[in-house]
Parts: sequence; structure tokens; C-alpha cells
Amino acid sequence: MVTSQGQPRPQRRGLLIILSSPSGAGKSTLAKRLRAWDEDISFSVSATTRKPRPGEVDGQDYNFVSVESFKHDVAHGEMLEHAHVFGNFYGSPKGPIQQAINAGRDVLFDIDWQGAQQITNSDLGKHTLSIFLLPPSITELRRRLEGRGQDDAETIQRRMQKSWDEISHWGSYDHVLINENLDETEEQLRTIIRATRLRRIQQPTLIDHARRLQEEFDDLS
Repeated sequence: MVTSQGQPRPQRRGLLIILSSPSGAGKSTLAKRLRAWDEDISFSVSATTRKPRPGEVDGQDYNFVSVESFKHDVAHGEMLEHAHVFGNFYGSPKGPIQQAINAGRDVLFDIDWQGAQQITNSDLGKHTLSIFLLPPSITELRRRLEGRGQDDAETIQRRMQKSWDEISHWGSYDHVLINENLDETEEQLRTIIRATRLRRIQQPTLIDHARRLQEEFDDLS
């Protein structure tokens, strides 16, 4: 099956895979595992108005843009989701994401519930798969944050205070997993992704197949 431009038609459309969780629930680790599992899954490269940090590469870590350019894209509907965080704008450019969907590639978003709602409510929302990761307990969540050794006590406390606001939105997601064991949760994520890729709307060749079946049936009549 080929497109009108003569290119092979993808057997499926790509998914917008949204992973959300409070800090310390394993989201980043699982996102990396999913990318290692399937090369058709890639991170969305966000646009931001902040300055690059040492070692960051434009177009790879972020698309670094001016405030004027960012606001222009938002005003013209070219940002799938966006937010203002600590004095800078962040957002997901719509164009590359639409291209990935059309090519049958999945785009992975590591975002909070507000960004998830914007994507789900967008015109690409029908292709989203949203998953929320819950910790086994709040005590375990704190233990994981302390065990990472990345933050001081004040930062950890601030993350803990924010965690309940994030957790309180778990009910708006398609799937919710309790991440007690990373290996088991990763396998659950793989199962969910495999199944969602088979949704009718993700399979663009089904209509043509159904038509061929109808033609065969008519020929037998």
C-alpha cells in the first residue's frame, strides 16, 4: 500500500505517549527503558526560551528560541502544549510531532498533568496514550528522592510538597500503574503500548482492507 506521493503507507500511526508522575516515582528511568526497548519511540524535543546550559545541544536537548518566536508559534497554534516555568517558556512544537505520527513513530512526553491535558484536548488528542505512575507509598517516594543523592534537604522537601498536587490528578489518565518494581512496571508499559498501537484509529490501512473484503464479497454474489 502506497500514498498518493508513491511512498509506502505506514502500517500504523504513531502514538503520543504521555508519562507523568511525582518526582521520584521512576518516570525518567522508565522513559529511558522504553526508548531502549523500541527505536520507534523517541523523546519530544521541546522548545524553550531559556539560554542553553553548558553541554546542551540546540535541536537535541532543546530547540532554543527567542521569546518573540515562541509567542508567535503559540498564537498561530504551532505549539501542542506550552507552559511558563521559572521565567522561561517551554513547549512542544506541533509540526515534528505530526510528522512522527504520520510516519508511524511514537513520541514520548515526560510532562506534568497540565501539559498532558493540553495534548489530550488538542486536535492530536485522539492519538494520545496517557499513563500516570504512582509510588507504592509516600514514605517510599521520599526514600527514593533521598537515595538519588541529587538534591539537598530543602529541595527534597519542596518536591514532596508538590507531589500530592501531581498525584491528585491520576484519575484523568488512561492508565495508572503503581511502580513497586521497575522491571514489572516496564513490562506493563510495553503491554499497554503494544495494545494501544492496535487501536482502530492507529491503523490507517484498515479501511482499504475492509474495502477489498467488500469487493471480494461482491464478486462472489
